[in-house]
Amino acid sequence: MNQFDLITVLGPTASGKTNFACHLAYELNSERLSGDSRQVYRSMDIGTGKDLDDYCVNGKKIPYHLIDILEAGDKYNIFEYQRDFHKIYTDLKDREKTPLLCGGSGLYIESVLKGYSLINVPENKELRKKLENKSLEELSTILVTYKKLHNKTDIDTKQRAIRAIEIEEYTKNSPADKNEFPPLNSLIIGIDIERELRRERITKRLNARLNEGMIEEVQNLLDRGINPTDLIYYGLEYKFVTLFLLKELTYNEMFTQLEIAIHQFAKRQMTWFRGMEKRGLHIHWLDYNLPITKRVETVKEIMFK
Repeated sequence: MNQFDLITVLGPTASGKTNFACHLAYELNSERLSGDSRQVYRSMDIGTGKDLDDYCVNGKKIPYHLIDILEAGDKYNIFEYQRDFHKIYTDLKDREKTPLLCGGSGLYIESVLKGYSLINVPENKELRKKLENKSLEELSTILVTYKKLHNKTDIDTKQRAIRAIEIEEYTKNSPADKNEFPPLNSLIIGIDIERELRRERITKRLNARLNEGMIEEVQNLLDRGINPTDLIYYGLEYKFVTLFLLKELTYNEMFTQLEIAIHQFAKRQMTWFRGMEKRGLHIHWLDYNLPITKRVETVKEIMFK
């Protein structure tokens, strides 16, 4: 009998998460929720690795959610993600479907699995400008004047300290919009891919995406009037390709710097996932080299044992 609220598939970039998750969804007759912070944007397909062709398995289209829900250029945050996730999660449970969460944004995934209590506090540009030239020590002194800090770990960097002050100022004077969701009991499956193979796949995939039109994708976004700063904000492919199109990088500089950045990103993803395990979330790691059918059967065995 299945004792889990949902299934979660996670892993670093280029580990084949989407393809595996879609085959698993096919076997379980479930629907996929994205756990990716950038796939929410329309017209950002190649650079975010949506791989929408993978959503057709044996002629059947796998329904997906939290993809293409915002226009490129918009901003999206973890508070909004948590809220949107639970709307869809509740609907799937009401329809007696097993939700299948899949992605590589560890913070987004952990926020819904552990039921983080999040406050929606808007950016205060005037306050940030006022604080930007202060030292971390000065910011820490300001923070201790508040009776109750929302999170004492926020004083380890200037950026976090400023954000903490921003939150304290907002909640002192305004009723905060707050998410309150319960933690979820998920079967968490991690794709375990050997480091050198992961690096090889990242480089191969980067070449493929450039050949498939990633530069043209970014150029089209710029041609639509999207501010280059907004595209740079999304990071990785959109940052470096935008800098190339603005002639701030040569093609070779763009490729080399982007390749390094993606490798570093994959390393940070794995660090986060290992941290999730330390924070009490058990991850069943499955070898990337196993056939997908074998991995699917393993998940079903764990679910129904």
